[in-house]
Amino acid sequence: MIIARIGQLPPPLDHAMIYIDMPIGLPESGARGCDLAARKLLKRAASRVFLGLRRPLLRYLEDYAAANRWAKADGKGLAKQAFNLLPKIAEIDARMTPARQQRFRESHPELVFWRLNGGTALASKHEPKGLQARRDILAQHGFADIDAWLVKLRGTGVKPDDLLDACALALAASEATTGHARRVKSPAVRDARGLRMDIWF
Repeated sequence: MIIARIGQLPPPLDHAMIYIDMPIGLPESGARGCDLAARKLLKRAASRVFLGLRRPLLRYLEDYAAANRWAKADGKGLAKQAFNLLPKIAEIDARMTPARQQRFRESHPELVFWRLNGGTALASKHEPKGLQARRDILAQHGFADIDAWLVKLRGTGVKPDDLLDACALALAASEATTGHARRVKSPAVRDARGLRMDIWF
């Protein structure tokens, strides 16, 4: 089971592992160690992992200028794309607890694809060759119905890369339920609410 890029958490299911493509656990200041570690793995594709998401920014969900001013005063400005994630991050943050993190884990599709591609980041998912590479990798891991799913998505507003990202996280979550969970190698750190700042892939 998977949630990708949405803030609403369903009730936990028995034996379910849920991987979420959103930050869980936010520092009061500075960068998360797990984000820095993820960037190191992705190398040339490091920018696909956002930096600078901090809990005080959740006070500025509708004011980018104010959010960016605070972020700069803290040492690093806030990208507009990262700012646009804040409402969903706030939804997840409001519902997440340390206990829930046993089943609801932060993940990142670029790291999953990096692993499945032998430790090499794929071309951008916004390029045809990048999309095709992701489809090929997923097909090799049992996702045989992607073409049919993509047809059903037409007109829904969901982009093809969103579906491929969701499949990647579903695959990693499924592997985690069989004892094959992987996370970036960074110090075990909890935020002010006791949430672990980890990225699983």
